[in-house]
This record gives sequence, C-alpha cells and structure tokens, in this order.
Amino acid sequence: MANYVTSLKKGDEAPDFSGKDQDGKLISLKDFKGKKLVIYFYPKDDTPGCTAQACNIRDNYAVLKKNGYAIIGISADDEKKHKKFIEKYNLPFQLIADIDKTIIRSYDVWGEKKFMGKIYEGIARSTFLIDEKGVIEKVISDVITKNHAEQILN
Repeated sequence: MANYVTSLKKGDEAPDFSGKDQDGKLISLKDFKGKKLVIYFYPKDDTPGCTAQACNIRDNYAVLKKNGYAIIGISADDEKKHKKFIEKYNLPFQLIADIDKTIIRSYDVWGEKKFMGKIYEGIARSTFLIDEKGVIEKVISDVITKNHAEQILN
C-alpha cells in the first residue's frame, strides 16, 4: 500500500522534536535521553490498520517496557482525536498531535502513497527505534500492523 520510504536510516541521529500529547503536555526527544524510545508514525486515529497497530502495541506494552522501550505514537490528528482514541482502546502510551506535520516531515515520513489506484500525499506508516543517545537503531518501513510489537522486538 505505502510505497514511500524515509531517507533516515540506522546510525543517523534522530531528528529533535517537540509536540503536544493528547493532554496538551509538551513532549520532546530530550525527555528520553538515557532511555530507548520507539516512535511510530501512523496515518489516522481509529481507522482499521492504525487501530490494529495501536492495540498490538498495547497488548505487548509490558514486554516492550521490560525491554526498556518508551513508546510514542505520532499522527497529524489533533489532541482531542488522540484522547478519544486512547480512551476507546485503553492505550497506555502517549500520542503526539502533529497537526502542522513538523515532526512528520523532519522524520521524512510524509510522501506519495498509492491506495486503490489513487495517488495521494500522506503519512508513510513507519517506526523508529532510538537508542539512549538519540541515535536511530532501527527503521521499520514495512510495518505489519497486527504484529508490530514483534517487529520492534526482533
């Protein structure tokens, strides 16, 4: 479905970011210095693929945390939509509202996509594993929504 792939790769410094979560709290990359971080970019709250992905991460959250990972989801949805999505599916991690797509563009996950023969611009579902020093450890561009936690852990 998505054919756009980020130019960021393993060994690159993770782009710095700052954005508000579902409660209006400002979150920055520097808040995670000394911790491993999973940032996953997804197209839209409460759609089938995005819900499957978020719930798979939720269902494996304890294992991910045990492996030292903090988790953040980012989309262009607003804080209100994020809050509803979190409450509806009982998600235990923060979602950043990147309405102006500043973070999305800095991680180079905005691009041309194709769906049912139509070409459009959108978020290329992508996940970045960032180490304690802020360096990208792994980029997952071929996200399997129903099995995403396993992709992160392998």
